[in-house]
Amino acid sequence: MTTAPELTPGDDKFMVADGNSNELKLGFLTTIECPDGALIGGLLVTNHFGRPLEFQCTTPVKPNRTQEVLYGPTLVPFLLGEVIGRTLVEKVNVKPNLILIEQEQAIELQKHITIPVAILSDLEQILEEKDSFICEQVGQNRLRFDAGHQAGRTAIETTSKKIPGDADLGEPFERVREALNEAVKMGSSR
Repeated sequence: MTTAPELTPGDDKFMVADGNSNELKLGFLTTIECPDGALIGGLLVTNHFGRPLEFQCTTPVKPNRTQEVLYGPTLVPFLLGEVIGRTLVEKVNVKPNLILIEQEQAIELQKHITIPVAILSDLEQILEEKDSFICEQVGQNRLRFDAGHQAGRTAIETTSKKIPGDADLGEPFERVREALNEAVKMGSSR
């Protein structure tokens, strides 16, 4: 587990647009669990209308039993943030202005990259963790980012001005999960 996961070749990476540097680019990063317990991660970069600019995914990452014991409760944040998340962000050609995550433990990613990371949240989560996170309404959703990373505030404020008020920022995560499930199916049929 000391090496980064391989990015899947060919069909799993595609460019749909040129990723013009002046347009807002959002990254949607999530993982799914494969039938064997391994994790596979995907990063979809879109424009502010939700149209894909680039998609990358990793090969499945599965720690062995010794790693599970040694890493203990730090294993999942390590895998989601440092191993899978950082690898995807480093490999993507179209760099997003803001990366959105839906898995709480993936916030570890913020420690390893300079791009601001925000958690797509519901109101209950926001009320529970008022002190350590700053919250903003963007489209139909609430975003939280670590209060210690002030670049996140600027990125979210800029982002919220460019995203339509009726935008559902949860929907692209569904597309990422569906694409990852397809990648798993393709991998198991090989």
